[in-house]
Amino acid sequence: MIPPPQPSLQPNALSPNRTHANSSSNSRTLPPSVFTLPPTAQLEALYTIIRNKDTSRGDFLFYSDRIIRLLVEEGLNHLPVIKKSVVTPTGATYDGVGFEGKICGVSILRAGEAMEAGLREVCRSVRIGGLNPRLKETRSLSIQHRLLIKNFENRLATGGSAMKAVDVLMEHGVGEERIIFINLISSPEGLETFCAKFPRLKVITGWIDQGLNAKAYIIPGLGDFGERRYCE
Repeated sequence: MIPPPQPSLQPNALSPNRTHANSSSNSRTLPPSVFTLPPTAQLEALYTIIRNKDTSRGDFLFYSDRIIRLLVEEGLNHLPVIKKSVVTPTGATYDGVGFEGKICGVSILRAGEAMEAGLREVCRSVRIGGLNPRLKETRSLSIQHRLLIKNFENRLATGGSAMKAVDVLMEHGVGEERIIFINLISSPEGLETFCAKFPRLKVITGWIDQGLNAKAYIIPGLGDFGERRYCE
């Protein structure tokens, strides 16, 4: 009999003191605003599939979408809530909670658009816009009165594009503390740089890799997400 899979021992796993072990066996302390998905065997299997250079485009789409759905669900766990009472079909009153305010999703063009479907699947009538940080252009953004911005990107390598994107949102009047930045994969260097500049926003990342190589590529990484997702 094959024993059941055990929790991952890969570097993504966080210890109680919130350190991240890199490839050189040194420890990095994660910023307190960074949250990762639970490092389960299922999650590691999904990342193994999308990291594989031989994975077909169809499988890459399917399994990356599964991870994106998990990330969006985790992002919802960090939304502010207020007390709310409802009457059940039995006539009893249930004292629960409801989300406070409204949500606006902002994808960083173009790879970040892959996360839009995952947000629409779990949030009805959500407003979604797009942002090109290089050109400081926004697509269909009406965000001044939104409570929370869920900012989507697929990689956080050096943190440059992410920081430009947040700068643009803040120029549009969005409070830093109202932003949740969600991405598939991060480097420790990018997280440290990004969170040092924006300590009040939250980062939800699926996996923290070993680091950057000489070309500033995330290692081991998963390649160019946009190329693998949108190009045959």
